[in-house]
Amino acid sequence: MDDAEEEFGDIREQIFHNNVREQIIFLLLFIILYVASFTLLERFKRRGVEDYYSTDKDEITVYRISTWLCTFALSISIGAVLLLPISIVSNEVLLLYPNSYYVKWLNISLIQGLWNYIFLFSFISLIIFLPFAYLFTESEGFFGHRRGLMGRIYETSVVLGLLALTMLGITFVMNAIINQHKSSFQIFLDLWSYHLPFLYSCISFVGVLMLLVCTPLGFARLFDVVGKFLVKPQFLRDINEEYESCALEEETLRRRLKHVQVSGDCYMSPTPMSLDGRPPVQDDEYGFPEGFLRQRNGELRSGLSRKLTEIEAKRKVLDKQRQTSWFRRNVLNPVAMLLLFSLTVLTVLIVIQNTIQLLIGMKALPLSSRQFTLGISSLSRLGLFGAIIEIVLILYLIVTSSVGLYSSPLMKNIRPRRQRTPFNLIIANCALVLILSSALPLLAKILGITNFDLLGDYGSIEWLGNFKIVLLYNLGFAGAATLCLFNKFTAKVRRELYARHRQDKHHYRCINEDNCKEFKQNSD
Repeated sequence: MDDAEEEFGDIREQIFHNNVREQIIFLLLFIILYVASFTLLERFKRRGVEDYYSTDKDEITVYRISTWLCTFALSISIGAVLLLPISIVSNEVLLLYPNSYYVKWLNISLIQGLWNYIFLFSFISLIIFLPFAYLFTESEGFFGHRRGLMGRIYETSVVLGLLALTMLGITFVMNAIINQHKSSFQIFLDLWSYHLPFLYSCISFVGVLMLLVCTPLGFARLFDVVGKFLVKPQFLRDINEEYESCALEEETLRRRLKHVQVSGDCYMSPTPMSLDGRPPVQDDEYGFPEGFLRQRNGELRSGLSRKLTEIEAKRKVLDKQRQTSWFRRNVLNPVAMLLLFSLTVLTVLIVIQNTIQLLIGMKALPLSSRQFTLGISSLSRLGLFGAIIEIVLILYLIVTSSVGLYSSPLMKNIRPRRQRTPFNLIIANCALVLILSSALPLLAKILGITNFDLLGDYGSIEWLGNFKIVLLYNLGFAGAATLCLFNKFTAKVRRELYARHRQDKHHYRCINEDNCKEFKQNSD
């Protein structure tokens, strides 16, 4: 009897120590992500008196609390991006070292807890923290109430509560329309186990649709982004010729600007280049003699100065690129472009393979239906090499989706700028990044990028078990990615062919008109 009680006590003590160890690991990981997120936000926050350095202590406290909430949401976003890579690496490490004492702490309980925490805090950040941060910065306190920090907290809490009730009502109506056999008053009161999962299911569906649009756009746009940081090879671009041309243009602009400053209100020919896309001011517009140009309110001088600044910056960039090494110019750029093209083609091929397997019944739907255990078997047929490819593709997907999101015309006014982003746009960008990153595990599982099961509440999202939605998503992603790549690599050729066609058509039309005129003259 004493031995049984002692053994039972040892098991309870071991469970307690395992739980404490897991919570310490989660806390350390969160601290690392929080510091990285805070550093990232500091690079984009606007350094303005009206936002962050007001003399009002309450205003400083409000923005400080809102910054903490945004940093928390951004750290959860980074954690959501790292969910699948950490899980895949943990599985492969346990396969390589199954009996090692130093990896005993790496178990399914730790990974399952990480997935649960990310799911919970991403949901809380989307529906509570980020809305509270925005409403808190916009609040002023109730009318007639004492002004101060508590008044703003009361107003924000009341408005957030009303917003939550509105969202609850909308969720109930949407659920009643979609699932008519489940709509009842008891379900309306079942908030935790019914409405909140359905609300997160809708949010995740919106995030997956955003990824469907942004990721293929990012495939094409990423080539241009990488091309800006890497110098094209010598056989594709003559940097020395561009530098000399830019230097000549800079010298011409300096002479014109000096001539304007010396001559005062009159500018002698030649006529300056058009400024800001507008045609140059003509001399006869004011009745001046030929060769003169009047300067209106310093417009010409400021335009030439602005143009000169742009040309100087371009010349400095070309000079820096001209001094790059042969390796970076002729080796690194082709290798980077080839790597991007290979990753994109590999992603499209995997999606096509996953679509075919879904059609013939060889691949199950991404809805989690079994208990997953780490360290039993490799997730890829290629073993460790296949797992590395999966991790690279998952990270490549989040990079391309971010590039596609922020390069779209709709994001022009929301795109963050270094040291110039207002705080309301900081909150909006945190929300967008959180939605995309939370949907990334779903995207990777739907497209067949990885075979790792969606753990926790991620695997219980209802629409993942809908065959039509999953199949149409795979077809749409493969088609959109193929079209974007086709348009990227054939756009210049198609524009050139169209221009040649119009030129030939215009040439034939002129020949016909000349022939008609000649025929009429001969007839007369």
